[in-house]
Amino acid sequence: MTKSVMIVGVGGQGSLLASKLLGNLLMSEGFDVKVSEVHGMSQRGGSVVTYVRFGEQVFSPIISQGEADIIISFEKLEAARYASFLKKDGKIIVNTQQIDPMPVIIGAAQYPENVLSELTDKGVSVEALDALSLAQQAGSSKAVNIVLMGKAAKYFGIPYEKWITAIESTVAPKFIEMNKKAFDLGYNS
Repeated sequence: MTKSVMIVGVGGQGSLLASKLLGNLLMSEGFDVKVSEVHGMSQRGGSVVTYVRFGEQVFSPIISQGEADIIISFEKLEAARYASFLKKDGKIIVNTQQIDPMPVIIGAAQYPENVLSELTDKGVSVEALDALSLAQQAGSSKAVNIVLMGKAAKYFGIPYEKWITAIESTVAPKFIEMNKKAFDLGYNS
């Protein structure tokens, strides 16, 4: 059976590294893995989406509405934006950070209040955490992506040690220890 994961966020938050880590881990576990290209204005702080699909045999990386088993969201509004892609029994793992999109920055719109509680009111399973604080605790605010992967890890049924091995083989050597700490903080949150 094919599983579908969406990684959503804002440009510059490290969604590429997160999808590469997940893809490498899943391939090392013997799954057929398809990872999509990143969609969006990643260079301009715009919305970025990566699809990761895995299973015995996967034909397409694309995830349609109502098909995602897990959405890993680096920002609250992005979680709301892509919630329609979630399966009925799916889960959203979301960083509680708020990053204002351009319409909010220029004053053309307001950031919606109670984004996450509106999702849970609609019956969406939301697991929220302050990944930014945990990333800073690990040594870098840029490690939000790895904190979130740590939080999501338990939903993949792959042992902790294998995630650590995947981090060691995916992350640049000078950042490995910090990323292992970030993963650990997310995993134990």
